[in-house]
Amino acid sequence: MILAVDALRAGYGSIQILHDVSLVLEEGTLCAIVGANGAGKTTLLMTIAGIVPARGGTVRFDGADVTKTASHRRVRRGLVLVPEGRRMLPAMTVEENLQVAASAAGAEGFARIDGLLDRFPILRTRRGVAAGALSGGEQQMLALARALAIGPRALLLDEPSMGLAPKLVDEIFAIVADERARGTSILLVEQNARRALALADHAYVMERGRITLSGTGAELATHRDVVAAYLGA
Repeated sequence: MILAVDALRAGYGSIQILHDVSLVLEEGTLCAIVGANGAGKTTLLMTIAGIVPARGGTVRFDGADVTKTASHRRVRRGLVLVPEGRRMLPAMTVEENLQVAASAAGAEGFARIDGLLDRFPILRTRRGVAAGALSGGEQQMLALARALAIGPRALLLDEPSMGLAPKLVDEIFAIVADERARGTSILLVEQNARRALALADHAYVMERGRITLSGTGAELATHRDVVAAYLGA
């Protein structure tokens, strides 16, 4: 496994959000986490990424305990978060956003930029445009490309299809599937549970800061409780 989370606890102030969450991400696979709004999915990814400090439990990445490792050092190890809301550098151009991200990986990162512009042709045509002027779909493409410029070994994706038109949702899921096929391990939090489970090798259901179900994507896609709660009866 490339990522192992064991009994992870985290929260904000006096509020506990994560309650002994445990999961594993096998190398080269896609693992989906589904659940209602407020279940703690974003907090989980942010704690794994080191942005929210863990209050207990462990996060192991590529065999090393990174529970207390600073977030930027996790990025350099290859554990990269694409956050909900994209979080562009809005006054910078598309190309400048990519360059900032690539700098985390040095010369190898900068060498990836041209290939990423081939994979995301809309970004090539918009390379000189300020990121804040992009459409929502273009911004999501840029958020993914920025993460890939770093050369992640494990990619944490938080709601990549949120707010996008159906055609763009198809494009985002195609990019995610292609990246998994290239060997990147992916932990995906996604509101579109049906699409996420269809793509997932393994999946977890999260409720009120706890993991309540796990199985293959196919198993959870047909589980009675999952169908009733997230897929529509």
